[in-house]
Amino acid sequence: MGTVGKAISLLELFTVDEPEFGLSDLARRCAFDKATTRRLLVALGGHGFVEQDAGTRHYRLGAGLSRLARIREACFPFLQTAIPVAQDLAGSTTETVHLSEFGVDRLITVHVEHSSWANRVNIDIGQLLPLHSTASGIAYLAFADNATVKACLTGSLEAFTDHTLVEPAAISKSIGEARDRGYSICDQGHEDGVIGVAAAIRAADGLALGTIAVAAPKARTTPATIVERGLAVVTAAREISMRLNGENLQTLRRQA
Repeated sequence: MGTVGKAISLLELFTVDEPEFGLSDLARRCAFDKATTRRLLVALGGHGFVEQDAGTRHYRLGAGLSRLARIREACFPFLQTAIPVAQDLAGSTTETVHLSEFGVDRLITVHVEHSSWANRVNIDIGQLLPLHSTASGIAYLAFADNATVKACLTGSLEAFTDHTLVEPAAISKSIGEARDRGYSICDQGHEDGVIGVAAAIRAADGLALGTIAVAAPKARTTPATIVERGLAVVTAAREISMRLNGENLQTLRRQA
């Protein structure tokens, strides 16, 4: 792994649940020696990508990343466009709705509208979603390029539950079904007791660039509600896609 890859692997350790780390913890998590970890942190800190608490000496993500995120959103307003649609979907389904964007080999959760139910599915901002075991992942693969699909099917496929699809043939079948109906269904593939449906948010060329999903407890899900939520995510994904693509609206309508 090169220096840039090592630095990025440090940044990817930070989550909503674990926003701060000490030097020793970071070194241990990444299997780097302390000297290497310190050098990487100093370099990242010099660009504002990490900062150190003066009292605890723990490291956290820095404002430099916020600057890049704001520039990216200004140039490609995914969240500004998609959040109002996600809010409407959460209101109509009363379940947790989340938006994801693709990042290298997995999806990154970029926004969540949590259900008001006490018994609900909880998802964190920044949570990474594997492609093979989630409704969002299968929905993305249904409209991804061939290289992305091939990389997923030939890679290491972890079984998160007894229901996770890990055989390439079974995953390919699920992808095909999602493409045909317009939305994916994941029955406890990533988390026991959770059923999700998702649809791809697509670029003007028809390829997926992200997803919108509804996740609900299995206890509050029936075959009828799966179809209702599935049709709802298709409508939401299509609306976001059209808003993002502006003058390419007619192209997306022909692909719908």
